[in-house]
Amino acid sequence: MTTVAGPAGVVDFRIDHRVAGRFRFAIPRLARDRAFAERLTGHLAAASPALRIRQNPGARTLVVAYDRRQLQEADVLAWVTVAIQRAADPDLLPLTPTAGPDAVHRIDYGKRLGLPAVAMALAVGTFGGLVAPPLVIGATLLAAAVPSFKRAWAGIRDERKLNVDFLDSVAITLLTSSGFFFPPALMIGLIESGEIIRDMTARRTARASLDLLDSLGKVARVERDGVEHEVPLGEVEVGDVVVVYPGDQIPVDGEVLSGVGLIDQQRLTGESIPVMREVGQDVLAATLVVDGTLRIETRRTGKNTRAGVVVALMQAAPVHDTRMEDYARKVGDRIVVPTLGLGGGVTLATGGNVVAGVSVITLDIGTGIRVSVPTAILASLTFAARHGILIRSGRALEQLAKVDTAVFDKTGTLTRGRAGVVGIYTASEDVSADAVLQVAASAEQGLTHPVAEAITRHARDGGVPLKPCETWEYKVGLGVVATIDGRTVSVGSHRFMGQLGADTARLIAGHPEIEASAASQVYVAEGARLLGVILYRDPARPESAGVIASLSEMAIAPYMLSGDLSKVASAVAAELGISPENVFAEAFPERKVEVVRELQERGKTIAFVGDGINDSAALAHASVSVSFAGATDMARETADVVLMDDDLSSLILAIRIAKQAMAVVRQNAGIVVGPNLSAMVWAALIGLSPVAAVLINNGSAIVAEMNGFRPLLGPPGWDQLKAQRAVAAQQGELPSGAPATDPAPAPAPAPGAGQRTRAGRRRAGEACGDESMCNYNFDLPVDPMALMERVLRMIDESGGTVTGTLPSVAVSIPTAVGRVEGTCKLVKDRLVNVRVTKKPDLMTCRMVRERLIFILSEAVKKISSEP
Repeated sequence: MTTVAGPAGVVDFRIDHRVAGRFRFAIPRLARDRAFAERLTGHLAAASPALRIRQNPGARTLVVAYDRRQLQEADVLAWVTVAIQRAADPDLLPLTPTAGPDAVHRIDYGKRLGLPAVAMALAVGTFGGLVAPPLVIGATLLAAAVPSFKRAWAGIRDERKLNVDFLDSVAITLLTSSGFFFPPALMIGLIESGEIIRDMTARRTARASLDLLDSLGKVARVERDGVEHEVPLGEVEVGDVVVVYPGDQIPVDGEVLSGVGLIDQQRLTGESIPVMREVGQDVLAATLVVDGTLRIETRRTGKNTRAGVVVALMQAAPVHDTRMEDYARKVGDRIVVPTLGLGGGVTLATGGNVVAGVSVITLDIGTGIRVSVPTAILASLTFAARHGILIRSGRALEQLAKVDTAVFDKTGTLTRGRAGVVGIYTASEDVSADAVLQVAASAEQGLTHPVAEAITRHARDGGVPLKPCETWEYKVGLGVVATIDGRTVSVGSHRFMGQLGADTARLIAGHPEIEASAASQVYVAEGARLLGVILYRDPARPESAGVIASLSEMAIAPYMLSGDLSKVASAVAAELGISPENVFAEAFPERKVEVVRELQERGKTIAFVGDGINDSAALAHASVSVSFAGATDMARETADVVLMDDDLSSLILAIRIAKQAMAVVRQNAGIVVGPNLSAMVWAALIGLSPVAAVLINNGSAIVAEMNGFRPLLGPPGWDQLKAQRAVAAQQGELPSGAPATDPAPAPAPAPGAGQRTRAGRRRAGEACGDESMCNYNFDLPVDPMALMERVLRMIDESGGTVTGTLPSVAVSIPTAVGRVEGTCKLVKDRLVNVRVTKKPDLMTCRMVRERLIFILSEAVKKISSEP
């Protein structure tokens, strides 16, 4: 049941049935509120006179019928939603008819193609003996060419120049006035068809943005004082606890406080396989709860959610700004006058043969470039956005394709960004480790940097209370200065301590293991007196080594910048496969900019990848800058490319998308320029019929434009990369200790973790009855009998049923789409077989698989933790 909120409260409704041209809605309020029913009819009647409305208050239903030739389904649904919302308030008058949410993007095919089609029919009819006055045919042709005339006039009026539309207009006018009707009719039809193809691409991208915004919903269930309340989404605040049930769209970004749920993230991330989310894990707005109930602590709302950022970036991305397109468009416009001159010369040379001159005028290269290049760019940006990569502009795409050097910040970019404290050393006996930790955590509690989060998390986990800061100052690249209980304290790097005059040499000399370890260091001082040092480690992202290897295969040199000491940076670089000469340690923000400039002076095209405030300057100076959706606001807004999934491997996909886009642009230029230039020479020297000229010119433009859609299918090697990303995503998203679910060989499991094995590989699109989906084995590292008893108890506690006794039992598991039946049995030592016996649909199989994996992994963890 969907809920809409209005000034007078909320109204529940759902779509009971839909066919082409007709909706049936279930609205419980119709049965108990006659005034509401009358107001609803009035609002719908005002929305559009083309709607046919019928209510049945006893059945609580509303039927809305419409003519598909006049109205779009999305508009009708939007009108009904708005009408229900407004009908809830007796004081609101019906609105005058307005367009639906995507009316601005709607293509009126009748208006756009109606006259060109009539003109073509009349022109073709002249070959078949159709008797029509030439004046009528000519007038129809000129009327159909009005869009070309308008574009030509706009170029003269706004840009003070003759453009390719002027050439088209001249050719159409001359041919029509000379009595040649078929060539101009063909030209008009092909030109408008090309314009519509381009508009369809823009509309599809705009509609994707609207769909994502719509999926955020209008209301949310918020838990306050232990009671659930439905409130408008705009009133949800950070820190509120939101409750979602199966079938709900998650309305906010947040962290799961309780419950386990299966989440479909396809609309946001493009991943078709749902993922399991449990306590402590993040969930995203605009994703769907397939199964389970979750209580979510709100972290981000509205435009600040990842979905909101996606939409904002998609709507702000300019596509007509690549250098190649600029150059081609300028060349196309500059040859307008020479082409007119050449056409005039051919006309004079052939004794006043206007048709011969028009053939030359028709063969311009600007039309094809103007249409096909933006199509390729927009298709590439659309594909990237669907797969979690937001590229802000066509120029950024072009620069990304040229990249030969990738410079990475270390912390939070190549590493997980979730550091852990591994040691605390004090500078004197009168200072305790807890005191050092308390000072550092209190000073850094306002920061979102991974190191600051690690320190504050370690303090909270250890029960060390945090104190408020009376004053606070962040020094970029150095650390933090704060006043706590009247004391001025500083927390930061070795270099920061040196500026303060705090002596670190004595502490290090007394504890040589500090330098010997590969851990990073954060020093704590009061004034110029050193209090101690906190050691932390930030492990590398699991995908980082693969990304570095892939960049090397693409002849892109990886560099790493880090504010850490040289030994720490070198250890991380060695682990990832980055050459020592490409590592710059103790790199504060100014040094990062210097490195970027030095590489640029050597002729390198640089992609800088970073996520922190101290990376913003380097991001701004790079040829193309890359950051993450979860990065600081400054880093994200500075970046040209935003990796929305916080997955570094998306960088490889982004580069491949960019390279494919530029390859398609070059192909399109060849498709347009080659035939038109050759035909122009032929027309000038030998002669060419207007029909052939129109077909060559507009045909090459349409072929190039259709080729421009190719990026929507993905770059070369996309299928392989998609499989690798899916495997990595599943391995990374499963709870700790969960068995791996991918068909590829998995690394050896950690202690307490299970490892799933199965024969064969499931192909995309295979029927649900395939054994690889409904039958699988788990190789378990614990006593299988004890594990099975624990699993069966958990199934029973979660609302399932268990029949029979071990070693083989039948189970029935509840899901959002009903109960699914199966068997669990021990087949041999440490091997458990799970089979779904009642074959459901593919999505249900996936839900069951993920739920069983989660239950098994939880049971493994609990048994492993027992004495």
